[in-house]
Amino acid sequence: MKPNSLIPRSITVHGQSRVLEVAFSDGAAFRLPFELLRVYSPSAEVMGHAPGQEVLQTGKRNVDITGIEPVGNYAVKLQFSDGHDSGIFSWDYLYALGAHQEARWADYLRRLEAAGADRDTPMPGRKAAHSHGSGCGSGGGCG
Repeated sequence: MKPNSLIPRSITVHGQSRVLEVAFSDGAAFRLPFELLRVYSPSAEVMGHAPGQEVLQTGKRNVDITGIEPVGNYAVKLQFSDGHDSGIFSWDYLYALGAHQEARWADYLRRLEAAGADRDTPMPGRKAAHSHGSGCGSGGGCG
């Protein structure tokens, strides 16, 4: 079965451990840390509008998920405690994050180190909360 034919059997937010647990129809189950979901949000704010425009997210170690909304039959929209709420997490994307979680963590830690940043301190000059001023907010279609 290909990931694009999979749908979650269950999605559980574990607030105390800061983990989103997703169990898929093929039997795969992933425990995705909130921090990982936030720093790899599929939003334009994080991913940019083209390859190479990704924005390194810092200071997200203690981010919480404050809300979760279904998006049709293909995704969920997560709201984070830092105000970020524009990423649409498709089932395919959640499955891929889970399947490649170790590599994503390693890449994230490598990029933090290369930038002289860490998981606890926001980058200087960057707002702590998400701004909707870019036109990519709720309903803006930027992703």
